[in-house]
Amino acid sequence: MIRYIIIQFVFVTVGFTHTAYAQTLDTLLPTVPMDYTTFISTVGQKNIAYAAEQFEIAIADAAIESAKIFPDPQLAFGWFDNGQRRMDMGYGFTSELTWTLELGGKRKARVDLARNQAQLTRHLLEDYFRNLRADATLAYLSAIQQRMLLEVLNNSYQQVKQLAAADIVRYKLGVISQVDARQSKLEAGTLLNDVYAAEAQYATAIAALSLLTADSEQAIEPVGDFSSFDRELNLPDLLVTALNNRADLKAALQQKHVSASVLKLAKANRAIDLDLSIGASYASYARNIIAPTPSFNTINTGVAIPLKFSNNKPGELRTANYARQQADHLFRQIELEIQTEVTQAFYSYQSAKKQVRQFNTGLLTEARAILDGKIYSYQRGETSLLEVLDAQRTYNEVQQSYYQALYGYAESLIALERASGTWDINIQ
Repeated sequence: MIRYIIIQFVFVTVGFTHTAYAQTLDTLLPTVPMDYTTFISTVGQKNIAYAAEQFEIAIADAAIESAKIFPDPQLAFGWFDNGQRRMDMGYGFTSELTWTLELGGKRKARVDLARNQAQLTRHLLEDYFRNLRADATLAYLSAIQQRMLLEVLNNSYQQVKQLAAADIVRYKLGVISQVDARQSKLEAGTLLNDVYAAEAQYATAIAALSLLTADSEQAIEPVGDFSSFDRELNLPDLLVTALNNRADLKAALQQKHVSASVLKLAKANRAIDLDLSIGASYASYARNIIAPTPSFNTINTGVAIPLKFSNNKPGELRTANYARQQADHLFRQIELEIQTEVTQAFYSYQSAKKQVRQFNTGLLTEARAILDGKIYSYQRGETSLLEVLDAQRTYNEVQQSYYQALYGYAESLIALERASGTWDINIQ
């Protein structure tokens, strides 16, 4: 009875050590707690890659202004000298202003094309943020998962460390053999290595969050768990929503408009353009004794009409027509891909939900009860150390599988909402 009381005292003493270690572990990394809402808002505001993509909007708007420009006029000056100094043939000056008059609606077609391309750029940027938001959320959840796995291993290490410390006392009291004492100490050391590896994985996951927020001065510690991912969803409604909301489908539809604008511009380019000109010239007095001529001024206007022999080779027009047909096929293909993607994501989510519910039926509680029972029996000398360690490993595996199932559950919901073009994720 005295030996049993001493062993229980050792377990309690080491339990205080576990609490102190856990508190120290939390402060190993220079982290700053950040909730999910703040994190995703920071990603939208500070992510460098997203900021770079936003310049595409400004570039597209500038292209609209460029498309509105009329052709520049040309101003020419000339001077001539008849070259007959001995015969006093005189000299003169010429000037001419020319301007190209575009016909066939070329300018309007250019502007329409630039505006459609700008709208396409906006849809592509929206789709970029859709994927960025989902990827950032997965990174945030991955960090939460790594934190939970670290806690599992740390708790297991502390428990086995406590067991090893008690086994030293039991060995000295002659209750167990030296081999059992060494075995529990070895198991504690092995688990400590696992804790170190989990710490590295957690730190790596946190570093990924800093990359997304473009913050190199502090590390972000995620706040929350996996308790807010239960949804009751309907596949037909999700399919309709996806076809209405997906930014990449909007972009594919806009690409059809762009292709139509390109075809319209190609047709307009086949129309002739007129070069209008107006000029003036001055010729000085010619004092030639044979044919003296007074100085005079002349004014001339003209129209130049190009001969569009290139219209016999409609390569540009055929290329634009094929591109329009290609855009139609790509739009239908993306529609089918979205429907397939939503369907697959829906069934994956339903499967993940069933897996989580299976754990919630009592697997964790049962594994914990078995471990506690084995430890109690071991303290009383009724079971072997190997049975305790085996129960500990089983409990660890169940916990790790549970957290992986929770992450898979959340991941499948994010994939489903990414596919359907909806978003109501809120990690608490």
